[in-house]
Amino acid sequence: MQSLSDEVLIESYYKAIQMNLDTDFISLLKSEIDRRRLKDQIKSRMDYI
Repeated sequence: MQSLSDEVLIESYYKAIQMNLDTDFISLLKSEIDRRRLKDQIKSRMDYI
């Protein structure tokens, strides 16, 4: 997970939600986003979805 860039991580999170993937996988991505303190980037991008 650490080898993913912030951008790829966030994009993967959105794609996983759109594709209705397993909730455990989405939670794993979200946990990494929280760990990296990228929550503000998610909020700003949610406005465009």
